[in-house]
Amino acid sequence: MRHSRWTVLTADDVDSALNLRNVEPICGFAPRDALRFKKAAGHKDLFYIDDKDVEFKEVGTYQQYSRFCYMLPYVCRFLRSHSCSSLIQFKDSFSITEDASWYCDEIAGLKSHPKTDSWKEGTDCCSWDGVTCDHLNAHVIALDLSCREVPSQVSHLSKLVSLDLSSEFGEQTIDKHALEGLVHNLTEVRHLFLDGMDMSSVNAHVFMNLSSSLRSLSLAYCDLQGKFPKNIFDLPNLNLLNLRGNQNLNLDPLKFNRSSNLEHLDLSWMSSSTESIDSVDNLQALKYLALSGNSFFQRLSVSITKLSYLEYLTLEGANFFGGLPDSMGNLVSLKCLDLRSNKLSGQIPLSILNLTQLEYLDISENSLEGSIPDEVTAFPNLKHLDLSDNLLNGTLPSWLCTVPSLKIIFLFQNQFSGHIKEFQSKSLELIVLQNNKLQGPLPSSIFQLLNLTSLALSSNNLSGVIEFSMFSNLPNLEYLDLSYNSLSLTSNTTSTVNHILPNLTDVLLSSCNLSEFPQFLKGLKSLERLDLSCNKIEGKIPQWMQEVGNVSLTYFNVSHNSLTEVEHFPWKNIAFLDLSSNLVSGNLPIPASTIRVFLISNNSFNGEVSSLICNASSLQILDLSHNNLSGTIPQCFGNLSDSLEFLNLKKNKFYGTIPPTFAEGCQLTNFNLNGNLLEGPLTPSILNCRGLEVLDLGNNKINDTFPHWLGNLPYLQVLVLKSNHMHGSLRVNSSKSSPFFSKIQIFDLSSNYFSGPLPVRYINSFKAIRNLEKIRSTVSYMGVNGRNGSGFYTYSIGIVMKGQDMELVKIFTMWMIIDLSNNQFEGGIPEVFGKLNLLKGLNLSHNNLSGGIPTSIGNLTSLEWLDLSSNRLSGTIPNRLADLAFLSSFNVSENQLHGQIPQGKQFNTFGNDSYQGNKGLCGFPVSKGCNIIEPAPPNVLEKDGSKSNITFGWKVVLIGYGCGVVFGMSVGYVVFQTGKPKWLVNLVEIQHEKMRRRKSKDGSRSNGRRRI
Repeated sequence: MRHSRWTVLTADDVDSALNLRNVEPICGFAPRDALRFKKAAGHKDLFYIDDKDVEFKEVGTYQQYSRFCYMLPYVCRFLRSHSCSSLIQFKDSFSITEDASWYCDEIAGLKSHPKTDSWKEGTDCCSWDGVTCDHLNAHVIALDLSCREVPSQVSHLSKLVSLDLSSEFGEQTIDKHALEGLVHNLTEVRHLFLDGMDMSSVNAHVFMNLSSSLRSLSLAYCDLQGKFPKNIFDLPNLNLLNLRGNQNLNLDPLKFNRSSNLEHLDLSWMSSSTESIDSVDNLQALKYLALSGNSFFQRLSVSITKLSYLEYLTLEGANFFGGLPDSMGNLVSLKCLDLRSNKLSGQIPLSILNLTQLEYLDISENSLEGSIPDEVTAFPNLKHLDLSDNLLNGTLPSWLCTVPSLKIIFLFQNQFSGHIKEFQSKSLELIVLQNNKLQGPLPSSIFQLLNLTSLALSSNNLSGVIEFSMFSNLPNLEYLDLSYNSLSLTSNTTSTVNHILPNLTDVLLSSCNLSEFPQFLKGLKSLERLDLSCNKIEGKIPQWMQEVGNVSLTYFNVSHNSLTEVEHFPWKNIAFLDLSSNLVSGNLPIPASTIRVFLISNNSFNGEVSSLICNASSLQILDLSHNNLSGTIPQCFGNLSDSLEFLNLKKNKFYGTIPPTFAEGCQLTNFNLNGNLLEGPLTPSILNCRGLEVLDLGNNKINDTFPHWLGNLPYLQVLVLKSNHMHGSLRVNSSKSSPFFSKIQIFDLSSNYFSGPLPVRYINSFKAIRNLEKIRSTVSYMGVNGRNGSGFYTYSIGIVMKGQDMELVKIFTMWMIIDLSNNQFEGGIPEVFGKLNLLKGLNLSHNNLSGGIPTSIGNLTSLEWLDLSSNRLSGTIPNRLADLAFLSSFNVSENQLHGQIPQGKQFNTFGNDSYQGNKGLCGFPVSKGCNIIEPAPPNVLEKDGSKSNITFGWKVVLIGYGCGVVFGMSVGYVVFQTGKPKWLVNLVEIQHEKMRRRKSKDGSRSNGRRRI
């Protein structure tokens, strides 16, 4: 107020003035008595107030004021001036923790925190950080103490109207008593924001008595416990309620009233035990609704679609199933719709075209099918579209190319077909269409999208020739992925591409019919990721590639080409390097110490591996398999304990000993030395690798007894010691009851010199194969995830499967295999094998086993191959084996078995070679028949329970000489293939019955004549 004729000014006067301006008077203070003005000397109409300045330290308790405003975030607005000295006093009244400004420094990038560091006496306080002054009179009007600089005395501010103590990542903790005091004192609070405060020791009922004047309450990610007070939802003035991210917070069943004024409701990611919500359609004022991560509804509730004022709806991961209702089109005010990560199915309703205000649409990661509704003028305001990872098909809608505001398109991982149409909009920034069935050439309009930053079209059926110079009009392009299409890329020009595409960081051109390194790469000094794999590039890496991303390149993949020479790896910060499956020979170059993933398998590298590779302290995955490398294994591999998880040296010519020392904290999960010339034993220090899942030492020259102590590795799933010189018994002498190899799934000790009985103790401990140890893996194959999203690397082993040597490039997580063949085991096959009900393959061949085949083998309902050949087994083949529905390979040859071979089902598919060398076996498919007298089936013509006397064995029956030999042989063949066909048995028995009756009648007549 510049001047006034009044001598009295009340708070109501100020409120009235603000109301005339349509400004809500939520901040300020009012004295109990009216403010008394004095006339200024020498001025006729100028008045002023003569009172003392208020000290900041007295603000919370100063009794003259009935209202004080603490604005968000941490902003205090005042209606009068305060001296700079008062700010200094306020600063001295609270403390700042050392890490209080971590978020601002590290995340927000604000380096001037804590703000109060700039508050120094003798300087102009209007220049201090966080202080705002009125530009007309230099009065302090606002304080900003954001980024978690929370005064410890804030609970004394009892007259607050608005308080924001929000924190990032739960850095601030508030205990039960402090919060109770705060809530108790805030009798006039209207806006309370405590997001991110750690309240894990607080029960939610503490908020039960909040002021009825409350308008906003935000408690997101506070780790609140217990049950949230239901009365909060009934507060008459409540506009905003945010309880997001409190996973231990429960709600009573909610039923909203029509009187509710809620405009913003966020109950996302709360307790899974939270009850249902009813009458959502009563929230007629609602504009923002977020229920993500909960299961309040099984289907998308029609009641939600009645909220005509709703602008923001997010239901991500809410476990919805079923289709989208047609009533979705009623949400005409909707600007944001997020239904991603649910179980939605069916088609997108045509009514969705009614949502003309929509700016953000995300229904990704569902099972939607059919085509996208199409109308040329649809979604005129849309900026972000994500329908990725569904089952959508048909052609791309026409509006996709005409919406003027559209910036982001995510339609990857669907089944779209047809051509990509010409884009008319120039606003597009991201186009992501990979993993579809799109065809034809790239539209020329793509090369005119000046704002385009990302273009991802990989894994389609796109065709045509693309000259790299066509990208010259895309100065903002950062990400380019054209991999796995039928495109042919050429670069006939050597123009200064570094000036044309200065921002390009990712170039992914796998399987693009390239025959050389593209010339357009020259000068791309900011390149970070380059994938040229699966092309036809020959020769060596050109010299100029040393300057491509010399400092910036972190990912380089040229696998599956025909490279023959690599001199060195010049990239200073390379983290991922894949040269596998080329023709490179010579010594192995060592990459920079920044390397994390180094893959050079399936080449012809030779010589020794330099110990310099151990300077790579972050090395996680190293695959040198299938080369001609020789010498001893660098002993330092055992010391890369902090990082190395995947070490594959398979199929080389390494000799000497296995690294004798594995440091504590060893991270190895896969250790593969198969197919070398190693002699030394494995030492117990490998027990330091507690996370080891796969250990493959097969096909070496290791001369040792069985390392029983390996059973103490808690996560070992695959153990391969095949084809070594290992010997001795597998009998366990320890009386300890702790299980051995409880997680083992593949156990291969074949082709060694082990002796004694089969290891009953171990077999009984194979809990994973017995289905007693739940397999928690969510992936299909065993492997390890590379850090920083560099991919998933599968383990591989070689096994004998169904009698054939096979290389498993990927190990299916459900493979359960035991191979103890080609040893000197003796004694019987223990019944305990019958407990391994997930077993898929069992090979005990070429041993000295005796006794019978246990009938418990018939319990192995998952068994696919069984090899017991070349032993001294006797007795019969249990008939129960015929019930093994998945058994596709069966070999019991070269034993001493006898009796009839089981018939039917899978046994009808096994050939003679499965049984050869067992002279006592008979029946199909061996040539020896079985003269077995079996009880015939009940006579279908006799109802008195008597049985036919006819027998029907495995001899070929020639039915009557009137039918001829051909018919007889045909019937015999059918009998061999199917057993005793019912129709044939009935036919023979009927004829036999007729003959019996005829004889019976003849006999009666004969006896009658004798009596006469």
